[in-house]
Amino acid sequence: MTGKIKEQVVSATTDTCETYCYHETVVNRVSQRIDEISGVELLFKALSDANRLKVAYALTLEEEMCVCDVANVLKTSSANASHHLRYLRDMGLAKYRKEGKLVFYSLVDEHVHQLVNIALEHSKEGGLNEFRQKRV
Repeated sequence: MTGKIKEQVVSATTDTCETYCYHETVVNRVSQRIDEISGVELLFKALSDANRLKVAYALTLEEEMCVCDVANVLKTSSANASHHLRYLRDMGLAKYRKEGKLVFYSLVDEHVHQLVNIALEHSKEGGLNEFRQKRV
């Protein structure tokens, strides 16, 4: 790395730097782009609820599902399932279509499929399991 490094000695725990320093060029370069991520936290907030994540995962397994099917998968009421589906729709992650008296939901695009599947794959690698064990 080139550029000026700012340094200051501070007391720290074992999981932080023992010396406070930063790479000014890197900080400036990243700071110019950091606001690009604004709003993305809402996507993760939508998927942070266990039931909504289950709904999204179910919709990666099936192209579309009726509200009643989602309710049965979640072992909950149609009203509760509809609430979670509506939330996903309002956040731009799911879409719906009506067929007579039935309402069918699906994920809006392949990006949402990928997010859910990448999260699932990552959790299977063990990192989240270790975290869960530490919390118990």
